[in-house]
Amino acid sequence: MTEAVASSEQGLNPPLLAKRTSNRWLISAAVTTAIVALPVLSVIFLAFFPDENIWPHLLDTTLPRYLSTTIKLMLGVAGITLLIGLATAWAVTMCEFPGRRFFEWAMLLPFAVPAYVIAYVYTSLLDYAGPVQIALREWFGWENARDYWFPEIRTLEGATLMIGLVLYPYVYLLARAAFLEQSPSLFAVSRSLGHSAISTFFRVVLPIARPAIAVGLSLVLMETLNDFGTVDFFAVQTLTAGLFDTWMNLGNLGGAAQIATTMLIFVVILVTLERYSRRRQQQFAARDNREPIRRFTLSKPRQYVCVAVCAIPVILGFVIPAVTLGQYAWEYFDESWNPAFVRNTLNSLLLSSAAALTTLIIGVTLAYSRRLHNTRGMQIMMRLSSLGYAMPGAVLAVGVIIPLAGFDNWLDSMMRSAFGISTGLLLSGSAFALIFAYTVRFLAVSAGSVESGLQKITPSMDMASRSLGHSPGNTLVRVHLPMLRGSLMTAALVVFVDCMKELPATLILRPFNFDTLATYVYQFASDEKLAQSALPALVIVLAGIVPIILMSRSIAGTRSIA
Repeated sequence: MTEAVASSEQGLNPPLLAKRTSNRWLISAAVTTAIVALPVLSVIFLAFFPDENIWPHLLDTTLPRYLSTTIKLMLGVAGITLLIGLATAWAVTMCEFPGRRFFEWAMLLPFAVPAYVIAYVYTSLLDYAGPVQIALREWFGWENARDYWFPEIRTLEGATLMIGLVLYPYVYLLARAAFLEQSPSLFAVSRSLGHSAISTFFRVVLPIARPAIAVGLSLVLMETLNDFGTVDFFAVQTLTAGLFDTWMNLGNLGGAAQIATTMLIFVVILVTLERYSRRRQQQFAARDNREPIRRFTLSKPRQYVCVAVCAIPVILGFVIPAVTLGQYAWEYFDESWNPAFVRNTLNSLLLSSAAALTTLIIGVTLAYSRRLHNTRGMQIMMRLSSLGYAMPGAVLAVGVIIPLAGFDNWLDSMMRSAFGISTGLLLSGSAFALIFAYTVRFLAVSAGSVESGLQKITPSMDMASRSLGHSPGNTLVRVHLPMLRGSLMTAALVVFVDCMKELPATLILRPFNFDTLATYVYQFASDEKLAQSALPALVIVLAGIVPIILMSRSIAGTRSIA
């Protein structure tokens, strides 16, 4: 018994516990993983075995342009997010300047604004008929566009800036967390050798934080690949736009699957590069990484520079869009507050809540199964279940519609031949398809949060519960879930907000005459009715602020400040 207890303290899969644990948890995890991985396998299968192979046509015509534009967009967004994210993370973490405490959390506010919303806002402000150009013509006496030059917002460069302004928080968030974890002694040694704050950043801090920065950048690039609303509104022909065009306009699902497979290759390359960049790096927490940070004292001009560096992204990425949306929502409130808005808001709330609950249940199942059976096979299943988070929404929609439509067609054919009745599109034509897609896409968020929380609970608590006669299920309900309440709430909230903002998958999979706030905003913007889209867009933005505050508090609480 002593050896068994000792074994339980050393690992999460001791022999005694494994023998007494039911295999139902492992079977449940295996079935769940197979279902979650089904969309990926469906896309790959249809890409290689399409009903009509248009791959040669795509290669000769549109695919090179889609690839070129996508690469340019991703490189541009990467440059913007790295520049803003690293500069602001270093400033608020290591430099003392007025407003630093405010900017610690305010830098995350653009995270709440979907890229397509900020694109709509700046288009309404900067177009020829927008208030900015109207004011310029009035001030300088210009009569038409031939009298002056003004940058065109609906371009690849405009899309790059819009997406970069709302995605830099990925880099900022992980870079700041990495900076907070570093040892103060490294800074002290660097300064004692005569290095300035900037020199210390490039020579010491940045190399150590590179793994975290690489993760943040890979997330930025995957979100850029996922974007549809911005590139569609700006007429930028990326792979995502090409997928929609091939499927919706040409009606060729096989061709869409082939483009989706190309996008999956991009995702694999990004993940591989991220892991390759830190293949030889192994870092351990320093003993003094909990000591208070002593910030650099800056001169007045440099303090003003820090304020400007932090203020400009917040103003451009959040303040201007939020104020503009608020003004439009106020002016057009009577027109915007209508039964369609209320109905679509309820649709978004119900779908997002259902997806959040489903991902929590499945996430708990997977994470707890790994705790009970911490084998190599279980680790592989956890990774497979997280594939959806790396899949662009449009790709995921293709992968979801293939098996669901196949099942609907099989069931309808069987019911027609047996009973002479048609069952219709039970799964692919209902909200089930959306909830399934949301669950697959955001399962990694809940599973990762639950797994992280379970790792903090000592295995001896499992043994104590089992010694009292409780089954694994009772142990989970009575012991683990109460202790995981905070992690579960955070995961559910993040998934809820992500589902509220999701556009590409929702556009493809929504039932007929069914809209969410995201598709509602997209429809108004597509019809150039930007002011009428302000109220639903503002609701999406406000919903995203709560998890931002929680994330900022959790990061700030990891380190004290001298």
